[in-house]
Amino acid sequence: MEGDCVADDRITLAEVEWGLAWNVRGNAARAAFVSEAARLLDVALPLEPNTTTRRSGATVLWLGPESWLTVFQRDADGDDFDAMRRAFNAAGGALFDLSSSYVGWRVSGPDTIRMLNRNCPLDFHSRAFTAGACAQSMLGHVNALFYRPGESAEFIIIVARSFAMDAWENLCAASTTDGYRVGPRSGF
Repeated sequence: MEGDCVADDRITLAEVEWGLAWNVRGNAARAAFVSEAARLLDVALPLEPNTTTRRSGATVLWLGPESWLTVFQRDADGDDFDAMRRAFNAAGGALFDLSSSYVGWRVSGPDTIRMLNRNCPLDFHSRAFTAGACAQSMLGHVNALFYRPGESAEFIIIVARSFAMDAWENLCAASTTDGYRVGPRSGF
C-alpha cells in the first residue's frame, strides 16, 4: 500500500506477503486429529490459547479452541490443497483456503508498541505479549490478528482484505505522531 508518510525510522510499516493461508478446523481434544494435522502440515498445532508454532516456511497461529491459521511462505499447487482438504476431512477436521481473503503488515521500530496501543486495547509489552504470541483484537474499528514473531518490537497485523484500506489508514494515522516510513514488502 502506498500513501503519504513522514520519512523517519521510528516506525516502519511494510506489506507482508505469503504464499498460502489456510484455516484448519478440528477438535483439539481428539489426539488422532491433532496428530494427523501435525503430520499433514509438517508442524504441530499450537494447543495453548494465543500461541503459535513454526517451522521453516510455515507458521500456525491459534485462533480458537478448534481453529488455526496456517501461513505458508510459498505456494503449493492446487492439487495439494484438494488432497489436504480430503485428508483433513477424513481426520474429522476441515481445511479452508483463505490465501486471498487477508492482507498483512509488518510493523516495527522503537515506537511500535506505543503506536499500536493508540488503537488497540491489548498490552503489547514483552512481558504480556511474548515472542510467538498472537491474539485477535481491534485495530481502531477493524478486527485484526496480531502476531509477535520474535523478541523485538515487531508485529505482523492481519486483517480481512475488505478492511485493508481502513486498517492501513489507521496504522498511518497512529504512526504520524512518531514519524514513520513505508518499508519494502517482506515475507511472513
